[in-house]
Amino acid sequence: MKYKVLLVSAGQPSLNPRLVKEADTLADNGYDVTVIYAYWNAWGTQLDDDLIPSKKWTALRAGGDPIHRPGTYFLSRILFKLANAFTRITGLMSFAPAAISRSSIFLQYEAARHKADIYIGHNLGALPAVVKAAKKYGKPCGFDAEDFHRNEVTDDSRSLDARMKTAIEDKYIPQLNYLSVSSPLIGNVYQQLYPQIKQQVLLNAFPKNRFIKADETSTGILKLFWFSQTVGPNRGIEQIINALQYLKDNAFELHLLGDADATIRDAFTSRIHGAKSIVHFYPPIPPDDIFKFASQFDIGIASENHTPLNRDICLTNKIFTYVQAGLPVLASNTTAQLHFMQQYAVAGKTYNSNGIGSIAEALSYYQNNPEALIKDKRHNYVLGQSELNWDTEEQQFLSLVNQTI
Repeated sequence: MKYKVLLVSAGQPSLNPRLVKEADTLADNGYDVTVIYAYWNAWGTQLDDDLIPSKKWTALRAGGDPIHRPGTYFLSRILFKLANAFTRITGLMSFAPAAISRSSIFLQYEAARHKADIYIGHNLGALPAVVKAAKKYGKPCGFDAEDFHRNEVTDDSRSLDARMKTAIEDKYIPQLNYLSVSSPLIGNVYQQLYPQIKQQVLLNAFPKNRFIKADETSTGILKLFWFSQTVGPNRGIEQIINALQYLKDNAFELHLLGDADATIRDAFTSRIHGAKSIVHFYPPIPPDDIFKFASQFDIGIASENHTPLNRDICLTNKIFTYVQAGLPVLASNTTAQLHFMQQYAVAGKTYNSNGIGSIAEALSYYQNNPEALIKDKRHNYVLGQSELNWDTEEQQFLSLVNQTI
């Protein structure tokens, strides 16, 4: 018997690597997989167009989009704004699911049309959809918490965002058959809130066959690499640039990959004015291209902030990409990253995110010790091939799904 799995996300596949990894793993292991997702932005759609045709699973978009289904998209935006206004004005949380994501209502409708053996949600806007669909058909459901959602935006429990997300989590998480999390510390806080729910940590690692060994040749100028969907303020990049300005007589290259508008590019470039270092910007690229792209650099930057709480306890896909690509990691001293660097003996340096001195010290160390740089590159590549990879994590995911079905 071929089990049917329905994965639901309030985002797009190309912008949600965890969703794609789970869908790929299930499809490769004989499951009949359907992914329901929602439009997020234009460049993500272009990446989806390259990604989805090569997959063994079926992808369905809910909630419309500006080009092909503008009427549905316009309606979804109206309903989203109305739900937000009602929730903000009344303080009542009855419409919180519709107010948390533009596509939430449409994801619920589409998911309810598909009978599956298990329903799995990604992103908080998809949580009500998988729980309701599973209840309709009397089947199990799970949810992947890549973040500690109620404290994604703020630690103020009185804020509208925190109250809406708390209401959704408190209503729907207790109805899950399992909850997967992306870091042990996120798991800890959810375990305290919902001790009755089965949990599994699934690290944000990637298949090891995607990576090639990092380039060990050097021009004498260290190339630093940071990436995300969006390049913007309050991502820790400012501290890195300040450190480069502090080391203005030393030449470095800072390479930033992600969607960056002209204001951000000008702001970051102007901050480094007068120094020998250079900032390079790159537009978003297909997710599978990032691994090879990363291998051309020398050091990976994991510049997470301490606040809100989610940033302090999360482990993003950046840090795993760097390790698996064979780059030493320059990581801010968030609680999760300190624990991770120590637990797995990751080669690199941690720094105090409140100052630039430890960043400058770490950069100077690698600049002055090219042998140590090569040694650490090799160490992390081996670590990524042997332990920190999706090939290891997917076995836990498959076991979790099989036990739940």
